[in-house]
Amino acid sequence: MNLPEIDTDHLLAFLVDLLNTPSPTGFASKGIDRIEQAMAEIPGWKLERTRKGALLATLEGERSDMPCGLSAHTDTLGAMVKEIKPNGRLKMTQLGGYPWNTIEGEGCTVFTNDGKAIRGSILIDTASVHVYGKKVGDTPRDEEHLEVRLDARTTNPDETRALGIRVGDCIALDPRVEVINGFVRSRHLDDKACVACMVEAARALAKTGQKPRQTTCFLFSTYEEVGHGAVTGFPEGTAEMVVVDMAAVGQGQDSDEFHATVCVKDAGGPYDQNLSNRFRRLAEKYEIPYKVDIYPFYASDGTALMRAGADLPVALIGPGVDASHNYERTHIDALIATTRWVLAYWLDNSD
Repeated sequence: MNLPEIDTDHLLAFLVDLLNTPSPTGFASKGIDRIEQAMAEIPGWKLERTRKGALLATLEGERSDMPCGLSAHTDTLGAMVKEIKPNGRLKMTQLGGYPWNTIEGEGCTVFTNDGKAIRGSILIDTASVHVYGKKVGDTPRDEEHLEVRLDARTTNPDETRALGIRVGDCIALDPRVEVINGFVRSRHLDDKACVACMVEAARALAKTGQKPRQTTCFLFSTYEEVGHGAVTGFPEGTAEMVVVDMAAVGQGQDSDEFHATVCVKDAGGPYDQNLSNRFRRLAEKYEIPYKVDIYPFYASDGTALMRAGADLPVALIGPGVDASHNYERTHIDALIATTRWVLAYWLDNSD
């Protein structure tokens, strides 16, 4: 059996569009709207929103005795307004886990409760070398010293509040997307790269008129970065779950930016051995370039589901992403491999 052809141009175009759509954890509705729009264009899928704001997409299969679920999260890292400082700038609290130094110098957008989008930059409070000298290098990069400098005339709290900004407003980090030489460089490839792979797999399958071997649900979750994205949302009776999330690339890791990876263990413990081994066999059968890896400081929607006591096997696959939770990068080869792996899992009946 040949796997359906993948439109790489469409995959990349959708990925870039989604990366440029802000969706920090807890404020992911804009990203969900964009995914729903894309999935609505693919025939056969039933779409519904969960009470937590996730998107559940269901496709009828040839059989439904062992329905399967696949999950990718829409939410990304970000921040919220913690305090309006005496100088009118903003103190932040994190959405998701990342070292503070990784966002220094980044552009951002503050979304107010009344619908305004106010631009700004994230800087330390001793940013000027000509004023603070060596303090620029000595200043800790932390919650107390990083602030949002708003691109508006404000020098005190009253002027900032007059803009409509309040404590609790969402702060989205600029992705800074660039596609060059087959690489995609951007924030938030975790996990929008995998969302794009799943949507493209759905498009590729629809073009052939085929059905998956089992009825399938896609869950595009909205709270993965804070640990409870896919704890709820899948229909009762889902027989197994495949998390599609980025593979961690770095020293001591087997993953790289050019392969898809099956993760057999993360910080929460091992994934299901039988389901993980099935993905190895599928990769070898369909000549999908893959790696096997362990991520020591990592948790996924699958981790959350297993910790919640779900009685079903869980596996984790995804493209290699360099510099995770920083300024990330992957390659089109890893995206294609991941998309083909999803298709092989859907269609192959040999196991």
